[in-house]
Amino acid sequence: MVRTPSKPLTLEEFLKLPETKPASEYIDGQIILKPMPQGKHSIIQTELPTVINTVVKPQRVARAFSELRCTFGGRSIVPNVSVFTWDKIPRDENGEIANVFQIAPDWIIEILSPDQSQTKITKKILHCLKYATLMGWLIDPKEQTVFVYLPNQLLEVFDEPEQQLPVPSFASKPHLTVGELFGWLLE
Repeated sequence: MVRTPSKPLTLEEFLKLPETKPASEYIDGQIILKPMPQGKHSIIQTELPTVINTVVKPQRVARAFSELRCTFGGRSIVPNVSVFTWDKIPRDENGEIANVFQIAPDWIIEILSPDQSQTKITKKILHCLKYATLMGWLIDPKEQTVFVYLPNQLLEVFDEPEQQLPVPSFASKPHLTVGELFGWLLE
């Protein structure tokens, strides 16, 4: 759902608004309310960060976050899953993970909801790639397909159960196939 206030808000004004549930995003001067995740979306969004963090977090290579607000390039988005390399995770003066992330994720993962526009999600991923994101996944549970976006490369489509999904170079693992990813929907 798009909310257009009577007077357009600036990004700074948007960021002062209280958070909403589900989250709102600020894209091209518009406030866009993300759809509430449904079952398939929720399962994938819950399992995926756990699988990624099991591999990259112990070695302090990277960390996956779920529903984290990222503000950069004139937009404020809330990817379903965002992965940051360890050295790029913002920290506060105490060395703890900061509350505010004003950079693009290194890896963005979006899960298409039934009533969501694939075009809008694709535009979000492309915006991230423009700001140094290394890889974007668009997961379509209904079609059991993963679209993989890389900077300055053709879109790749993964829809065969045995296909191994590519990951950014910093995350040499997890070794996850299309079948394993969508197999979570049967558990």
